[in-house]
Amino acid sequence: MSDNQFYYSKNPDVVSNPLTWNFSLLGNNLTFTSDNGVFSKHTVDYGSRVLVKNVNYDLIPAGKILDLGTGYGPIGIAIAKAFPKREVDMVDVNELALSLAQKNARDNRVDNVHIFTSDVYDQVTDQYAAVVTNPPVRAGKKVVDAMITGASDHLVPNGTLTVVLQKKQGAPSAKKLMTQIFGNCTIVKRDKGYYILQSVKQ
Repeated sequence: MSDNQFYYSKNPDVVSNPLTWNFSLLGNNLTFTSDNGVFSKHTVDYGSRVLVKNVNYDLIPAGKILDLGTGYGPIGIAIAKAFPKREVDMVDVNELALSLAQKNARDNRVDNVHIFTSDVYDQVTDQYAAVVTNPPVRAGKKVVDAMITGASDHLVPNGTLTVVLQKKQGAPSAKKLMTQIFGNCTIVKRDKGYYILQSVKQ
């Protein structure tokens, strides 16, 4: 079983071998540490890069942002660093990933984040201006669909859901589901097979 197949579990049973690297996102040079048992150990994965770059930040109303399935935290930390006046909640089911996200927030001197455990939305109680997610495709369609369908209940009016998915990993069916839930869905960007999908809560 590859390391990536452990990442959607609460306590991955893996041997720790952390790696640290630098990566520039949203104009800031950031330092990240990742490890075995966490999605994308060696660099910021391409989907997360495309997502962070193509969220329409000007469209988002006032309020907090939720990074759903944060992993070791590249998306939430990049957004929090670039927009220090916004609060960013970062959640994941994987305790190892969350401990790395906490470390990465500290190492990048990001203090406008709140990092906590949640299996999809089960511990999420707030309303958000935006939900952003690079969903854990290997966890299965049921989990990915729950991330999409549950977003509406946690968005303020005009709040946005932005999702990155590869075409071959279900972007067309996710677009259909987002249209069904929100009444709208835009393909914001196509990049090397990755689709950035965005819906606005009416």
